[in-house]
Amino acid sequence: MAGRRLAPAALLILFVAAAVTPFSSAVRRVSDAHRSAAAELFASSADGSFGDLESTYEAVRTFQILGVKDKSLTGKVCKFAAEKLASPASSPAKDLFHAVRISGALGCSVDAGVYDGVVARLKAVIKDTNSLLEFYYSVGGLLSIKVQGHNVVLSDAESTFHSIKALSQSDGRWRYDTNSAESSTFAAGIALEALAGVVSLADAEVDPSMIGVVKNDIVKLFDTIKSYDDGTFYFDEKHVDADEYKGPITTSASVVRGVSSFASVVSGKLNIPGEKILGLAKFFLGIGLPGSSKDCFNQIEALSFLENNRVFVPLILSLPSKVLSLTSKDQLKVEVTTVFGSAAPPLKVNLVQVLGSDSKVITSEKKELQYDRENNVHYLDIAPLKIDVGKYSLVFEISLQEVEQETAYATGGTNTESVFITGLIKVDKAEIGISDNDAGTVESVEKLDLLKDSKVSLSANHLQKLRLSFQLTTPLGKTFKPHQVFLKLKHESKVEHLFVDFLGLVEKFYYLSGRYDLELSVGDAVMENSFLRALGHLDLDLPEAPEKAPRPPAQAVDPFSKFGPKAEISHIFRAPEKRPPKELSLAFTGLTLLPFIGFLIGLMRLGVNFKNFPSLPGPAAFASLFHAGIGAVLLLYVLFWVKLDLFTTLKYLGFLGIFLVFVGHRTLSYLSSASAKQKTA
Repeated sequence: MAGRRLAPAALLILFVAAAVTPFSSAVRRVSDAHRSAAAELFASSADGSFGDLESTYEAVRTFQILGVKDKSLTGKVCKFAAEKLASPASSPAKDLFHAVRISGALGCSVDAGVYDGVVARLKAVIKDTNSLLEFYYSVGGLLSIKVQGHNVVLSDAESTFHSIKALSQSDGRWRYDTNSAESSTFAAGIALEALAGVVSLADAEVDPSMIGVVKNDIVKLFDTIKSYDDGTFYFDEKHVDADEYKGPITTSASVVRGVSSFASVVSGKLNIPGEKILGLAKFFLGIGLPGSSKDCFNQIEALSFLENNRVFVPLILSLPSKVLSLTSKDQLKVEVTTVFGSAAPPLKVNLVQVLGSDSKVITSEKKELQYDRENNVHYLDIAPLKIDVGKYSLVFEISLQEVEQETAYATGGTNTESVFITGLIKVDKAEIGISDNDAGTVESVEKLDLLKDSKVSLSANHLQKLRLSFQLTTPLGKTFKPHQVFLKLKHESKVEHLFVDFLGLVEKFYYLSGRYDLELSVGDAVMENSFLRALGHLDLDLPEAPEKAPRPPAQAVDPFSKFGPKAEISHIFRAPEKRPPKELSLAFTGLTLLPFIGFLIGLMRLGVNFKNFPSLPGPAAFASLFHAGIGAVLLLYVLFWVKLDLFTTLKYLGFLGIFLVFVGHRTLSYLSSASAKQKTA
């Protein structure tokens, strides 16, 4: 509809365009799965959660970073932002901040005069406020306008820098304003981002001593960072009100944005350990695919800052596949890239240790992985390692080949990844038999081939034991103990059990004697030939059930069984009533024909002539059809008597009646006209 503004929700639903792909929560670089998840998260919020400029910008910025584009909708989103920029005097700094950033992200065309009004409004806010958020929105908006090519200078940058710095605390955190009693880690992030903007907008160099103080505050802030045992680092709030709590993702993203922005505008290097920057990258990648659009934006934008920053660029070690098969002779492959998958500088990857599932050292022989330049992967044959099937922890060491790169990239030294080594398990020496409970002597033993189903037939009572044995061997000849082994006994009444010792278990068998089908299940995550085999059947003789013995549970009813074939219904109809003799029935049938015979006799006595039958072709045709219709009605009466039911007869009679009215009217009209002409003559 012309002149009507589209809601941000509608714009963003149209703006989202990405394919859906499977995803994993493993620490892997940003991939198409993130693009798909972002599209789903923002599109699924079409119930009004995109009703403000902030959410609109977060969607636009997320898709910009991920490379999701739709030029046909850029104009609509730009128009939505322009409506807010058109009236800067009545708009809060927050809305102007997001509208300007939307225009910058999409490359919207904005008149210089419009931006002049926005600049004047934001500078006025900076002059009159003592709120950290107002400083953040105003400085950020001015910086975005400058980045878009407009001349923007903050003449009182030194004063603004001091005003923001005055809100800092001794532990590196910031307050939101002078009236705030508590400080915040999230606030520290936006404060550092605002200070970076002030430095960029300043018409002269900001006091270097103040820059040094802020650098020291950043070091203190990183002293409060939290960590997990796997080397993941993150920021979280300490003591803030419930309405100010942002959560680890939002808080960590704020610090990453602030620190990266500040490091990009000041000289020298920040004194932050590389493993903490790498740990933050692992934190955001370890999230996998967030469950909300806000977390998705914070994750993707924080990773984009980590992808290219002046502190340390984290390098992520990942395994394309964490399941390696001894049977297929799979190679161990390792990728080392930035968080967005860019190639790493020249480096070496060594496998320094292999640990078992119990943390026992399997091997500590150092093995250098070969580098495949074409596919950008490091690889190693696992056969020479002499490791068997199972779960292992592989410890890798990354070393940069150029020393000067060590100040630019964070590798973390050693990285640990878990893998599963799978293989074919040899199954042999399988036997099944019945033994006495006390003596243990075996009455009957039968060999089994567990590579296929068997059909053994056994019988036992409640005083005996069922004995089943087999041996599993790994590819390296070691005894293998699978994670799951089940022997299922299924009674002919469909009641199932997983027991093998009959003595004392008769109650759990519900005293059900009879035939039991035997099935053996053996499985493990590293066993490539897990199996389910039918072994045969067992005739079990159990004692009579006592009066208060438990009853078998009711068997589940198949919900589709009601659609199956029903049982045949057997029914005997009652004997037919006695009918009159055949001769009597024929006599009465003849009587019903007497009126018709009388009609024919009458015609013969009176005589039939065709003097008034029309001679012209048209009227003659209608007259013939009229008489044929009467004949059809008479024939329909006969059919009703011998074959048709009442409703079918009435249906046909209705059609014939309409036909007779039409042709009869034409015939009678002609006869009437002909009679009138004769009288006139």
